[in-house]
Amino acid sequence: MLPAVLREIFHPPATPGVLGVFGHLDATVEAVRRLKDGRHEPLTVYSPMPRHELEQALDQPTSPVRMWTLVGGVCGCGIGAWITLYMSYDWPLVVAGKTIGSIPPYVVIMFEMTVLFGALSTILGIIFNTLHARRHTGTVPWDPRFTNDKFGVFVRCGADRAAAVETLMRNAGAEEVRRA
Repeated sequence: MLPAVLREIFHPPATPGVLGVFGHLDATVEAVRRLKDGRHEPLTVYSPMPRHELEQALDQPTSPVRMWTLVGGVCGCGIGAWITLYMSYDWPLVVAGKTIGSIPPYVVIMFEMTVLFGALSTILGIIFNTLHARRHTGTVPWDPRFTNDKFGVFVRCGADRAAAVETLMRNAGAEEVRRA
């Protein structure tokens, strides 16, 4: 038996709302625009393939994970430069009259540390943001047709707004609408 905190993270409760199944991209985009205009948010949109029209209609902010990658990469480059220069001055070996702290040979180490720290911080950013977002959302209904040829829109809402959302989705061209 899982403790209550872990149970909430790994098995969140079902989220109440309305799920609409659409057969065409244009109808899905129209439904998303109408839902956003009517202040029926938050939305979860399913698509069998990435579509720019949906991204533009949703107008969501960019993922904060890219900042984790940037910070990790910059830190990795700095650490790579610091380690190589520190070791060169700690154990100086003069080769062919070059200066002890010559930068060109260390560019490879700096690049590799940039990639390593960037990749590791990206993984940490994904884990952190996923756990943070999952704690606040709950489970969202899903249909296997969304991976094949259908589009889906799920609106989190209570029973008081569900009828209005159902009507809006049907008017936008939904093939199927059901409460979750």
